[in-house]
Amino acid sequence: MTPMERTKMRSLRAWAISVLDEAGAIRECEEHCWIQDRADPHARERAFDMARSHPPLGSTAKEAIAAIDGVLEGIGEVCPECLPED
Repeated sequence: MTPMERTKMRSLRAWAISVLDEAGAIRECEEHCWIQDRADPHARERAFDMARSHPPLGSTAKEAIAAIDGVLEGIGEVCPECLPED
């Protein structure tokens, strides 16, 4: 992978995180700043709709959708640093 391709991937990931946040599909742990999935199917669908209709410049809708999917696959619903409540 070339440096230009790596930069595009990082930028696309940042764009996907921004879209997911705007759609309300993710949140940030207030204490540890980890991104968490809100498990809201409607918010996820809004994010995918944004990716289909408004991919970032220089990317295809398919790449934008893959970026959204990649971010969602890489996060969970709970912060890995927060202690589970008993």
